[in-house]
Amino acid sequence: MSVFDVAGQLGYVALPVAVAVESAGVPVPGEATLIAAAVLAAHGQMDIYAVVALATLGAIAGDNVGYLLGQRLGRRALVARGPARRLRRRALDAAAALFARYGGGAVFAGRFVGVGRIAIAWLAGADRMAWRRFAAWNAAGSAAWAVIVGGAAYLLGSAGAHWIALAGIVIALAAVAHLWWSSYRGRRAGRDPADVSL
Repeated sequence: MSVFDVAGQLGYVALPVAVAVESAGVPVPGEATLIAAAVLAAHGQMDIYAVVALATLGAIAGDNVGYLLGQRLGRRALVARGPARRLRRRALDAAAALFARYGGGAVFAGRFVGVGRIAIAWLAGADRMAWRRFAAWNAAGSAAWAVIVGGAAYLLGSAGAHWIALAGIVIALAAVAHLWWSSYRGRRAGRDPADVSL
């Protein structure tokens, strides 16, 4: 049995665990694990359909855990005394504005952005988004993410999948810049940044 065979067998366990843990709010390389598993599948060491299915299930499970934690602890944790309290409050306010404007679409899109994969479920729970709405958009986003990222890595190799990851980073930076600019304009106009629409 080769090293690749061993990696493939371990991947069936490591993949859903890594994706679930990242989705629950812990910054581990869930997407990188998906990419590695898909590349192994391209070399015949794993089954690409199983890779996509396991990544989807891991993402859904982890996001639901993150949602429940956000619902029970999120708002309290985000506004608790400590370092960067103002920044945490702004993140919560920005999330509320994001969900108010885009609803479940924000949950769907968050799956494709690095920080979003870690934080979106917590923020949706903290914002008290209806669970059924969250669950539906989350399942759709998880499946689309697993198919697109896993498929790109399978067909194009890790370099192709990394371009998708890079696009996610660019989108995240653009979103942060937009939020900052909206907040800045709101302060200049004498309004509460939380009231500024995205």
